[in-house]
Amino acid sequence: MKTRNLDSRQSGPVLFNRYAYPPNELGYCGPDGSEDLLGHLSSGVGDMNLRERARSFDGAWPYLETLASALGDGDPLDVEVVHAYWVGSALTSAVDPNALMARLRIDFAGQNGGVVHELDAGADCMAHHSFHVFAVYPWLRLLPRVADVPLTVLQQCRIRWGTVISVEGEHVHLLSEPLRFRGGTLSLAEPISEKARWSSAGRSLLAEPKVGDVVSLHWDWVCDRLDITEVAHLRRCTTASISVANRALQSL
Repeated sequence: MKTRNLDSRQSGPVLFNRYAYPPNELGYCGPDGSEDLLGHLSSGVGDMNLRERARSFDGAWPYLETLASALGDGDPLDVEVVHAYWVGSALTSAVDPNALMARLRIDFAGQNGGVVHELDAGADCMAHHSFHVFAVYPWLRLLPRVADVPLTVLQQCRIRWGTVISVEGEHVHLLSEPLRFRGGTLSLAEPISEKARWSSAGRSLLAEPKVGDVVSLHWDWVCDRLDITEVAHLRRCTTASISVANRALQSL
């Protein structure tokens, strides 16, 4: 099932590594060589096996394989699959949540602190990065005890969207909806201004954004431009994952 007329010039391995670069730069996941990766993604120069590098992000791989099965072509790095995992699409909803939940509970059996093993039903499970952030990583469980750091990580690690209001050198200022934790409940708050990088020392993940562009962000990097349909998918997946997180918080 093809879900979006994606730019054929943008391969799945390139798209995956663009979104994976920000946490890789911080040393949170993936192999060494993030500086080389940024240079390659910016210029296309250099001998990097982006497919092999993507395979080393083992947190994402179960979702990509499950999405590939739903797509029907079997390639976890098909651009449709990668887009569905990071942003969301009709393909994201085509995955059997019970089958995905069964797999995640096996693949992440040794993941400490996540709530994925305690969720009541596979219907809560979704083949999207936001689900992994809220349900598999340990930060949600820490929120009721010490909110500041876990909330910051959840906010930065999820893929979020924002509208560019100014460009200043290698940074942009955006309006985006931050994650809020109030009264024991997570939600998206009213838009506020935030600052993010689109370039570093002349190297970037995409061409310079323009005022009015709606872009996706991972940690403090701008990763891509989004159209109105993509924003709708990303919002739907994000709010669904927040709902799962809130149900889990009630039992912590």
